Amino acid sequence: MEHADTGSGTGPGSGGGIRWLADWDGWYVGLTFARGIGPEELAVRLGAVPGIRPGPLGAGDAWTMVNETTDGDGVARVGSWGGWSFAVEHGVPAGAERLAEVSRCGAEAVHLDPQPDHPPKQFAYARDGELVCCFGLGEEGWRGGHRPDFLLPELVAAGILAPDGSYPEAKAEAEAEAEPDDADRDRRTLAVLEHRFGLSLPRHLIEDTPLPAFVTCT
Repeated sequence: MEHADTGSGTGPGSGGGIRWLADWDGWYVGLTFARGIGPEELAVRLGAVPGIRPGPLGAGDAWTMVNETTDGDGVARVGSWGGWSFAVEHGVPAGAERLAEVSRCGAEAVHLDPQPDHPPKQFAYARDGELVCCFGLGEEGWRGGHRPDFLLPELVAAGILAPDGSYPEAKAEAEAEAEPDDADRDRRTLAVLEHRFGLSLPRHLIEDTPLPAFVTCT
């Protein structure tokens, strides 16, 4: 199968990383990353409907197709970048419910859901068929999964959480006194995920590049 594999992108200046998502007004798509499987297998694990291959689609055509699918279906555009397969999920993101399935048999999977109608944005990480940890960006103090403290050392090092998993006292006082900068807050957490997992996805792949597409049953 042909898929996007146009480089390895290593930071915001090169069009890589994921911190830029915090400042992107157009973040309305779910993003699922998988390591250990290829893009086509990622689509299968996201619930790709057999036999429906609409061909390479850009973002605009993918949204048009979402409106033409059965209620509850989405469209996933897939490719690979920086050592991870990825799926740009238009419509209802299947990765939100299928992440453990995506990670089965030794794979890893990361899901980022913008939740534009029900913030905050959501992060989840699964490995070998198990949801390891998850939390909302800006709500890192409330963590779920089988190992909710999996990223605690990184979150502490970034000054986002205290060693006991609570918010640092200074942070809590500052947010009580002033309106928090949501983009800056999200950017700091995205930087933790970017560095911990080596995630990178240039904006042009999401917005402009025609990618192999699949209808996913959610």
